[in-house]
Amino acid sequence: MARWEPEPRERLLRAALELFEEQGYDSTTVVQIATRAGLTKSTFFRHYPDKREVLFAGEDLLCRLTADGIAAAEEAATPLEAVVAALQAAAEAFVEGRRDYGPRLIAVIAGNRELRERSAMKEAAITAAMAEALQKRGVAERTALIAAELGGLAMHRAYALWASPANRSEFAELAQQELAELRSAAADL
Repeated sequence: MARWEPEPRERLLRAALELFEEQGYDSTTVVQIATRAGLTKSTFFRHYPDKREVLFAGEDLLCRLTADGIAAAEEAATPLEAVVAALQAAAEAFVEGRRDYGPRLIAVIAGNRELRERSAMKEAAITAAMAEALQKRGVAERTALIAAELGGLAMHRAYALWASPANRSEFAELAQQELAELRSAAADL
């Protein structure tokens, strides 16, 4: 096996996606993923605790980026303006090389209940990170939760658009547009 090749996490993700698409998530083992990536099972477990997490590895980064974005927002920023800063900061994680994985990830996750549940947990963690960061800025809990929920929904919708082969817009731009649309829709309620 070519253990010396660079980017084991990327190779594991690519191998997992291929196998999940070919034979389904439930029928794929960690050993198969590691073998397809040209790595060992122990190397897999050095990077991921289980096969599900190969698809969700960016959660901690997104939580940190969004919280840091809110903390760095201008002092006079409204809660939603701080959420815009969070989404702009999160755009750092949405690099061009990862865009092509988007439609494949979305399809694999949509096809499996366990993965849909894990995806919802990831989205909830990011939303919670934003709400906590807003509260640290002095935003009332209820307002922080509502603003963070809108931000989480905007992030989810922007990711789906960003990952679409028909769309080549930048993530930050899409997220800001989605948040503006959600804000407008909320005002109509």
